[in-house]
Amino acid sequence: MTETRDPILLRWILRTGAAVFGTSAIWLLLATDYFLGLLGLQSSVELTWAMWMIALTLIALTGNMAVVSFTAPTHGVVAAAMVMLVSAGALGFVTVLVPAPITWFGVVYALIGFGFSAAYLVGLTLWWRPAR
Repeated sequence: MTETRDPILLRWILRTGAAVFGTSAIWLLLATDYFLGLLGLQSSVELTWAMWMIALTLIALTGNMAVVSFTAPTHGVVAAAMVMLVSAGALGFVTVLVPAPITWFGVVYALIGFGFSAAYLVGLTLWWRPAR
């Protein structure tokens, strides 16, 4: 029964997540040192390179999330949402573990990850919930 219903809420969460991740990736590429400073980290050549790699990975993820949200069948959207539920939560958790003093930005960035994880959980729960 649930497989015939379109997971429209999950599609919109994926699209919103793509916009947020894409914005974050561009900001990370263009203002790496500023981003590191907001996280309470000292800039170095190695850390800058790692942030660029993360940004490029986020760009790929952004594209994938957008494409899935617009073109994937129901089971593809649901599978992507399950992956993102775990990934967004892990992003929040790892952000809390930044090896630096906790900053306001680190807290906000972690909350964004946890927020998306919660949104995917709600969206999946509503989609799987039997129609009443």
